[in-house]
Order: sequence, then structure tokens, then C-alpha cells
Amino acid sequence: MPLRGRTVLVTGSAKGLGKMTALTLAKKGCQVAVNYVTSEKEAAELVHQLTDMGVHSIAVQGDVAKREDIFRMVEETVSQLGPIDILVNNAGPFVRERRFFADYSMDEIDYLMRGNLIGVMELDHLVLPMMRERRWGRIIHFGFGKAAEARGWTHRAAYAAAKVGLVSFTKTLAEEEAAHGITVNMICPGDIRGKNKERTMEEARLEVDGETPVGRPGTGEDVARVIDFLCSPNSDFITGNIMDISGGLDPIQPIPVLKQRKTE
Repeated sequence: MPLRGRTVLVTGSAKGLGKMTALTLAKKGCQVAVNYVTSEKEAAELVHQLTDMGVHSIAVQGDVAKREDIFRMVEETVSQLGPIDILVNNAGPFVRERRFFADYSMDEIDYLMRGNLIGVMELDHLVLPMMRERRWGRIIHFGFGKAAEARGWTHRAAYAAAKVGLVSFTKTLAEEEAAHGITVNMICPGDIRGKNKERTMEEARLEVDGETPVGRPGTGEDVARVIDFLCSPNSDFITGNIMDISGGLDPIQPIPVLKQRKTE
């Protein structure tokens, strides 16, 4: 196992895409810190599952939008699992309700910016010294489909601004840390919702998705497999990249591809 003994902290990993990522990296030999905010039961269940797999794992409570939580998350992980080799910044607040920017409160704007940009930068800042000391590290950021194009996204102004800012930070940090054996990349999932976040690619291939050009829904496994590769020793030449994992879907302006084909 190429990642045996590596310590990984996956934020927001009690459920969904983070859970699939934690499971995938655990299978490659990583020790896993499972982070949650309120999903304590799900986090405990995942830790139990990982322990049954023979993986050293802990649950760490903390909100990435709160600086004091960020410090505690890192301290608990390091004290129980050792220095962090891989940081997967999966967690980030998102408001489903469609609202114009003028209708957000100042507190909501601050929370979205902290959880999706500032908190990520602070987490990275805390783990970089230990990665530099070991001359090896992998940092993964999460964006949204087409984030690299910095397009407008109506009803998602604060969230989009934070993630697009993270695009620039990803590229900059990748340049600064390359000499230390640390890679930094961003993955941008498509519109992967609900149960699909914890499904496998094999399960998804049994369904048809009329909005996705490849014809099937995206899954948590699609995302986790890319992260797995980016964390491997053989990905050391890949850094500063912004990667869409969307099946060709534009999440900002989705096009019903299969419906179009029927009318052509």
C-alpha cells in the first residue's frame, strides 16, 4: 500500500463525499481523522467501520468556519495519529435557498467566506510546517464545476466568490510549496446530490441522467478515486490543477443533453 502509515484529515467526512474519500484513503493504508460538526453518530459509525478494517481512526468535532475549532481539530489529529500528511478540505457551508446577494445577512456572508475560503487557508497554514519537515504532503481543495472560469453564479454570490478565491490560492500555494514535496490541487464535483454522494460508479451506471452528457449521475466514488490518485506518490508532478469531475455537466447552466438529442 503506497500510502500506508500516512495520516489524513478529511473535513466534513462523517457523510457524503467526505465519507467516500475517507474510506478510499483508508483502503490505501492511511490513518484517518474523521471530522464532523453535528453528525456525531455518523462519525462514530464510520470510525467503527474503519477500525474493523484495521485502520487507526478517530472522530474530531469542529467547524471549519471557526478558528478555535480549526486549531483543536489539528491538535487532536496530531496528538492521536501523528503529523498530518494529507489534508482534504471537503467541508464548506452552502445555502440551498436561492437568494440574491442583497438578501443575505452580514453574518451569513461572513460564515460562507470563512467556511469556504479563510478556514481552508488557516487549515493549510497549520499543516504546512509538518509537511515541509517531512518533505511530503498532499493538499486537496474543493470547488464547484467551472470554478476556474470565475463566471457569475446568480443566487450563489458569496459561496462562488469564496471558491473562486480558493482557485487562485490553490495555484499560488502549489507554486510556493512545490520545492518542499507538497502538491496542492482542487477538485470540482458536478451536481452530485443525496444518495449519490455515497454510491459507487457501478451502481450509477445502471441509471440514466438526462442532464449529464455522459448519461449517468455522478457519485462519491467518482470524486474519491480522483482524490486517491492525487494523493498517491506517483502524482508528484501534478500540482496547481483545477479539475472538474462533472461528467461534462455545467452546474451553473445545465443543459438537458439527452432531451436535446431526442429532438435532433
